[in-house]
Amino acid sequence: MNNIFNNLIDSLSQEFKNFNLDEDIQLSISKLDEYDLQINNLVKYNKSNFFKELQKNTINAINDSNIFQTVNISDIGFLNLELNHEYLLDKITNTQDDFRTNKRYKIIFDYGGPNIGKPLHVGHMRTLNIGRSLYNINSFIGNEVISDIHLGDWGMPIAQIITFLEKESINIKSLESYQLEIIYPKASEEYKINDEFKTRALEINKLLNSNDEDLLKIWKSIKNISIKSLKENFKLLNHYFDYWLGESDVNELIPSMIDNLLNNKKIINDNGALISSEDTDPKILITKSDGSYLYITTDLATILYRQKNIGYDKAFYIVDNRQSLHFKQLFDSIKYFDFNNFYHEHIAYGTLNDSEGNPFKTRDGGTKPLSELFEETYDFIKNINKSLDKSSILQLTNSVLTYSDLITNRKTDYKFDLEKFTNVNGKTGIYIQYSQVRAKKLLENVSNENIEFTKLIANDIDRKLLSKLYLFCYFLEQSYLLNEPHHLANYLYEISNLFNQFYENEKLSEITNTNHLSSKLFITKLFLTTSNNVMSCLGITPVNKM
Repeated sequence: MNNIFNNLIDSLSQEFKNFNLDEDIQLSISKLDEYDLQINNLVKYNKSNFFKELQKNTINAINDSNIFQTVNISDIGFLNLELNHEYLLDKITNTQDDFRTNKRYKIIFDYGGPNIGKPLHVGHMRTLNIGRSLYNINSFIGNEVISDIHLGDWGMPIAQIITFLEKESINIKSLESYQLEIIYPKASEEYKINDEFKTRALEINKLLNSNDEDLLKIWKSIKNISIKSLKENFKLLNHYFDYWLGESDVNELIPSMIDNLLNNKKIINDNGALISSEDTDPKILITKSDGSYLYITTDLATILYRQKNIGYDKAFYIVDNRQSLHFKQLFDSIKYFDFNNFYHEHIAYGTLNDSEGNPFKTRDGGTKPLSELFEETYDFIKNINKSLDKSSILQLTNSVLTYSDLITNRKTDYKFDLEKFTNVNGKTGIYIQYSQVRAKKLLENVSNENIEFTKLIANDIDRKLLSKLYLFCYFLEQSYLLNEPHHLANYLYEISNLFNQFYENEKLSEITNTNHLSSKLFITKLFLTTSNNVMSCLGITPVNKM
């Protein structure tokens, strides 16, 4: 919350402590349209003999803060509050300085997670959008943030690709990324149906794990080709990472990690496989019976790597909800193995489906590349407005792909409907961009250099917008504490919708009263500041024209 609200919360907490009550004071959005916020902490004490005194002291503390001009009190203790606009005018700017946290954390955001040799597909869109948004939100409030893509760049899939190159006599030096992306599924299929191919792939995998120099050179070439392609795609999608680490970066840590765990009897041999000695159901498998590593093996080693080489207080893994068991086992193992006591959380999300609710597929039934969805969206927007320049279309395309994703609670599945998500009058990335452009044009068209804001002159629509703008802190806090960007995404739509009502209600060009005009300009500028910062938190770049 903004420090203004935090100071009030601290005061109210003290009032409850005076009655020996340890109460976590919560400000929430009022369910009554005529009010802005509500406090429900009193309700549970309405039968107590001290209720009236506590209620009186609470109301006095609220009034002393000057934040609210009206306090509505129900018989059972609900408090509904109307913001004091005049008092808050110079107290809330919605700039980054309003939200700097006193306690800073160093947080690693692990998201993206593509495998080398494979193209980005639509399934990557949610991890990318949610990960970037949480990274931006935490950066905005002052936490130290680090993004790590955590590449899948080792193991059997790589061995299969190399085996296929060998079988088909394909020269790695002439290999292009698009060819690599075609080879990957072919190699995987060959591994399933061809015993000779499978035997050779298993052999190559062992040789890679033994650091065979010739095979390592081929692996590095494959990795470089793939990463170059990934970075080009990420640049188009406005995604950037601080670290490009992968499974291969922690391979050398695994043998000593396993030895230490064996010596400390944290893992045991189970018919050749290594399992955690912790009493869990199901048992936690650390390595297979043939000695090969699993995702949890490399994830545990990654924890050790990050401890030593990066350092962190928290780690968030933005991975779809089908991996919930994996992360439960990982986090249980971190504690049981005594690796560290840092905070780890799986930020799970639902699936992205097509407009019919089915998994996205290409015409031939394969997994739909993310680049294909990007191109379809780009072409759709281009055809809607043929006067737009390429840069604007690119930004609008990313707005649609980002906003349609984040407006949905991350925990739920959703359908991607291109026509719906590009509607200029809907709850869309196009709509919020349009509102931004309107505000910019309004300020450009009104000569305001010599107009100084001194006094608020506002109608009901103006005040409704102003109230919502003052509550940026509330929605930011919700997204931050719950790791749920949809609170901010919905808030962005609400202020955009209210601004459009504000815009259409009165024409600034027809206002002759200077104080009246200055009020309008003040609210417009606050809207622009707020929406810009919300868009930045969500990972959306504003356009200048539409």
